[in-house]
Amino acid sequence: MLPTDLLGDWVLRRTVDDRLAGVTGSVTGTTTLTLTAPDEVRWDESGTMHLGDLVTPVSRTLSVRRLDDRWTVHFADGRVFHDWVWGTAVEHACTPDDYTGVLAGHTECWTVRWEAHGPAKDYRLDSVLERRSGRAD
Repeated sequence: MLPTDLLGDWVLRRTVDDRLAGVTGSVTGTTTLTLTAPDEVRWDESGTMHLGDLVTPVSRTLSVRRLDDRWTVHFADGRVFHDWVWGTAVEHACTPDDYTGVLAGHTECWTVRWEAHGPAKDYRLDSVLERRSGRAD
């Protein structure tokens, strides 16, 4: 699946299991994938996180860029986050911790799972994204 297959608005539901802090929580909100250039998709997330006693707004912007036949996810500041690979684990090394993620699903519902392990982090994030509106072609 390519990022261009997922353009549009999505309902975001994320569970958070922070084993290091000993808390669980959730994020509810929206994700929008927008084609900003023929070879670039903007990924905007916003919502509310409930983690223990904390309730706070959260947001992030990523971009997914194609170079030749390869797509790569980038942080808002341009740093590479990970390769866009569907259904197979990807890794993001961020010393001192290691992150492993998987993107999977179809054009009406997809998931993103991240595991972080190391001395500073030990958590799992499971995100489910369900299409909110008609496909934005």
